[in-house]
Amino acid sequence: MKRVVVLGSTGSIGTQTLDIARQLPDQIQIVGLAAHRQGDKLWEQAQEFGVRRLALFDADAPAPGPIPRGMSAILDLVTGPEVDAVVVSVAGVIGLQPTLAAIDAGKQICLASKEVLVAAGEIVMPRVRASGQPMTPIDSEHSAIFQCLLGSSRDDVARLILTASGGPFRGKSRSELESISPQQALNHPTWNMGGKITIDSATLMNKGLEMIEAMWLFEVSIDQVDVVLHPQSIVHSFVEFQDGSVLGQLGWPNMRLPIQFALVYPQRLTNQLPRWSPLETPNLTFEAPDPETFRSLVLAREAARIGQTMPCALNAANEWAANAFLRGEIRFLQIPEVVERVMWAHQPVAASLESLLEVDQWARREAESLAMA
Repeated sequence: MKRVVVLGSTGSIGTQTLDIARQLPDQIQIVGLAAHRQGDKLWEQAQEFGVRRLALFDADAPAPGPIPRGMSAILDLVTGPEVDAVVVSVAGVIGLQPTLAAIDAGKQICLASKEVLVAAGEIVMPRVRASGQPMTPIDSEHSAIFQCLLGSSRDDVARLILTASGGPFRGKSRSELESISPQQALNHPTWNMGGKITIDSATLMNKGLEMIEAMWLFEVSIDQVDVVLHPQSIVHSFVEFQDGSVLGQLGWPNMRLPIQFALVYPQRLTNQLPRWSPLETPNLTFEAPDPETFRSLVLAREAARIGQTMPCALNAANEWAANAFLRGEIRFLQIPEVVERVMWAHQPVAASLESLLEVDQWARREAESLAMA
């Protein structure tokens, strides 16, 4: 029985994690739940799973019962002696402090929040390795790579190839993207995700962030990480080895499988998820992304090469810009433009918890200032 805390339990990954717990009651016990501000939904989840330990990130969020609030409550939740693993599925660098606290307390991290490693991989991964506990990725792409690497040495790896659906605008030119509305950008052809991550998929920034995340998770250089467009979303990623062999992990686009694998690793347990057959999708295609139209991949690679606090600035600027587009404050093509301008305004410094939190706030203010000027 693995005792699990879920950070972001009311979001997409969080609710699917609870679905897995319902299917595997002899394997997974939910012992703690946290949400940003959906106190009513959090309370309902607690009643269903018999969870007594709850927390809300937002100190002012309404709730039907006495729920501890703020970062101190979250840190208490993830470090308790009754916790074996923590699912981190919250948006933004707000997940960084709880992740570090849980690692230092010897907990397994099941990671769904890209920002933790994008902004702070340089300080997170050494602590993971020192803890002796695994960090099991929940993103389908990183789960695929994690599975393909089982039994292999990192020295065997020549290249990691992340697959991307291409989002709703695959094959479009810049001129065709000039007047894109938020509603059009939210119409993802394959995945059902939250608003911000769906916009990241439309700009391909989600793949840029995943490139940086893969660099830290699997101890490779950013130049060993590539992206191919695969609109069917059946192959979740590839690993190319030094001898030329290429392994991939395939399946229907369903986040419940990587969530389950992250939670019960190294076991593979029977479930009720739909099974994929190659006869059902005989025509799988792959193509190169267009770096001129979708600048986010180029920006993410450059941020990783520069290092220090530059990936944190990239991530924070993108988060502000994607949400500003959703609010109708900027145009679609302004998203990577704002990110690039913030990057060139940033003077990177050594990464530490303090410097990363400071740069995160600076980049958001700078993005707003540059976009509204």
